[in-house]
Amino acid sequence: MKKTNIAVGLVIALSAGALFAGNTIAYLTDYDTKTNEFTIGSVKVNLEEPDWKPEEHPHTAPNETLDKNPYIVNTGENDFYGYISVSIPMENVITTDKDGNREEAALKELFTYQASPDWTLIDSYEKDKMKTRIYTYNKILEKGEKSTELFNTVTLINLIEGQLDKQTMKIPVKAYAIQTEGTGEGKETVPEQAQAAFQKYINQNKESSGAVIGK
Repeated sequence: MKKTNIAVGLVIALSAGALFAGNTIAYLTDYDTKTNEFTIGSVKVNLEEPDWKPEEHPHTAPNETLDKNPYIVNTGENDFYGYISVSIPMENVITTDKDGNREEAALKELFTYQASPDWTLIDSYEKDKMKTRIYTYNKILEKGEKSTELFNTVTLINLIEGQLDKQTMKIPVKAYAIQTEGTGEGKETVPEQAQAAFQKYINQNKESSGAVIGK
């Protein structure tokens, strides 16, 4: 009787062990992770006019030429398209031609300047007796680079005296910068790319402090 009991016990033990082994599954596994760090760049532009010294010209005379030399500097991290807008005041005035002949009264820009060929005119409009022109620089500006001057002087037109005496006139100049990445695609030349990017800028900033002057 004792031998029989032992034999039965061994069979049960072996059966239980076989059942345990059959439910043990080993998975071959591995994993890896990567943390990608991104530093957000910045687009920053400085507008410089080192030759503009208004204190040296408290009273401007007709035909007088003043030093004024706006240019821009890339002070950020990203390459950008650069722009300068210049707004010239307009008045209904009588002027004379270069020979001193009197001309009829008309709405005229009060100052003239000669834009550098390094800049391309991409837009112009009149609003509230101001003539605004927007220029883009013909090259992409990289970090630390500066543009050439848009112009270096402005000249008051030859007014007949007594029309605008003691009035203060302003020439607003404003600089803009737009990242090159993803903004000027589909165009060949830099001015064309910059103009396409500028339209996006106008759409994005219509109600903000960065809105284009007069628009």
